[in-house]
Amino acid sequence: MKAVVCHDGTLSVSELPSPRPGRGQVRLKVLRCGICGSDLHARHHSDDLADVAADMGYLGAMRSTDHTVFGHEFCGEILEYGPRCKKRAPIGSRVVAFPLRRAGEGIHPIGLSASAPGGYAEELLVEESLMVPVPDELSTDIAALTEPMAVGLHTVRRSKIRRGQIAVVIGAGPIGLAVVLMLKARGVRTVIASDYSAARRALAKRCGADIVVDPATESPIDYVEKRPGYFTSSVAAMRLLLRATEAANTVPVPLWQTWRALESLGIGPKAPVIFECVGVPGVLNSVITSAPIMSRIVVAGVCMGEDRLRLAMAINKELDIHFALGYTPVEFRKTVRMLAKKKVDPTPLITATVSLAEVDAAFESLASPDDHAKILIDPTS
Repeated sequence: MKAVVCHDGTLSVSELPSPRPGRGQVRLKVLRCGICGSDLHARHHSDDLADVAADMGYLGAMRSTDHTVFGHEFCGEILEYGPRCKKRAPIGSRVVAFPLRRAGEGIHPIGLSASAPGGYAEELLVEESLMVPVPDELSTDIAALTEPMAVGLHTVRRSKIRRGQIAVVIGAGPIGLAVVLMLKARGVRTVIASDYSAARRALAKRCGADIVVDPATESPIDYVEKRPGYFTSSVAAMRLLLRATEAANTVPVPLWQTWRALESLGIGPKAPVIFECVGVPGVLNSVITSAPIMSRIVVAGVCMGEDRLRLAMAINKELDIHFALGYTPVEFRKTVRMLAKKKVDPTPLITATVSLAEVDAAFESLASPDDHAKILIDPTS
């Protein structure tokens, strides 16, 4: 079979043996596979990623010296079951799969380990237990976006955002756009998306963002500050605190009872939820600096290098900072249902479809944010 192999940062089409499914595994014909930002990072920063994984106890992450087949965002057709499979879906069925696979004594991320070749190929292996059938009403192209959309779902769930809170999405790349889509599916009324690229701002608008901002000319936080109850200045917050205390003292009940009643009613400084979906050094610190007091920051952008944070600023503002990665098998399956029922429509994200021979050029195109958002690979073309 043909596959795109990454070795020392070079992508090339190679002829590889067709994979043989082991116990509980299924061989798929790859119908579509998305090019992920993680793939772009891994091409040139795989050793850094592997070092982080090793510090966490996983030694199977790809290295630059490995021959790795990328691709963890895929939709495929069942070709063959391995031994001891339950065969709940007939041969020829379309499926997606949570991208983990057994190999030897280990469990490896599909497409990010040389031990688990991914979907930049005509065929790949998946675990039957992690497969999810693709409903007839769901197109193959959209089904291939299950994985990045599941990242968006997990990120939004991790944020615990309420419908009435303001959401600010920094970065309108594929993950930022997935977050926008999932925020609107959750019913969040005000979503502000910020990106330097006019093309990506337009995509964010198509995905449901209520306000789009060019950070070169204005700050998305400016729109938050215009709403009553949001404060980036500690002086303004202290002034509100003093006024509230003075007002509470005019009520003929003890101060602490009045204060508790106000807290139970949710009266006090309001806080947005800010999603950092860029992953470039300096961006998170910029968010911390500009965030209103008591904001929640959810970091979904993967920063490959070390970064410096002004922690005193975060402490003084009492910011909640959460980090989000991946999704659970339950969220992955739920995403398939949401896509099938059109609760989210990621069609605007797909900007091109290429063959295996065109993957290297597609990586170069993705370096320009104005050209593409999500490129799909069709190994059959």
